[in-house]
Amino acid sequence: MPKFLVLFLLFAASGLQAGQTVSIAAASDLVYCLEELNAAFAKLNPDIEVKASTGSSGNFFAQIKHGAPFDLFLSADVSYPQELIMAGLAEEKSLSPYAVGHLVIWTTKDDLDLSKGLDALTSATISKVAIANPEHAPYGRAAKAALEHAKLWERIKGKLVFGDNIAQTAQFVETGNADAGLVALSLVLSPKLAQKGSWVEVPQDAFPRLEQAAVLTKKGAKNPAAALYLSFLKSREAREVFDRYGFRLPE
Repeated sequence: MPKFLVLFLLFAASGLQAGQTVSIAAASDLVYCLEELNAAFAKLNPDIEVKASTGSSGNFFAQIKHGAPFDLFLSADVSYPQELIMAGLAEEKSLSPYAVGHLVIWTTKDDLDLSKGLDALTSATISKVAIANPEHAPYGRAAKAALEHAKLWERIKGKLVFGDNIAQTAQFVETGNADAGLVALSLVLSPKLAQKGSWVEVPQDAFPRLEQAAVLTKKGAKNPAAALYLSFLKSREAREVFDRYGFRLPE
């Protein structure tokens, strides 16, 4: 554990008071995983209230830049926390990689064959393909890059429907508003979606690596409860939860 975090936690332990709150902004690929993480954290720290919001990392980045009062930012793209650090809005020594994201093609329709991978999306039986908005969602940028890498972007561009974030993108597929979608592995492994449809993973070399990281904001650096939550994310208990959802640490 970094020396900074050890010292910070010693300070935090002495400064904690009953009824403290930690406010978290988390990438929406964590929407189901975060429920388990928060439940595990609550068992260890019953006096700390966790307020978590999920959405696109790009939108949270913009909100934090404009003063949104989050203590901790869990981003699907490490570049956003790094930019906050450079802008003096996050604590540099708290930057903590927690996963590499994985992209999958997912459908809930029984008659769709995904064995051809991305090429399957060109089928005439698929009229709508959901991806997250590449403008502000890391998984959307990854989806666009994968389709461009496969030379399919122009061919299926007319089929695309855009989710504001990757959780909404998965919702389009789950509800049948899209025939298939490029979504996060963590979502299709969740208990809510694991028994629905079929999926195949998009090769990791088809898009820039989705390195995900957490960081304390400048506000969070003054909140002992936020430091404890960040430390918890590095614990064995948290790692087990991350692993169940397909999140692996960078090698």
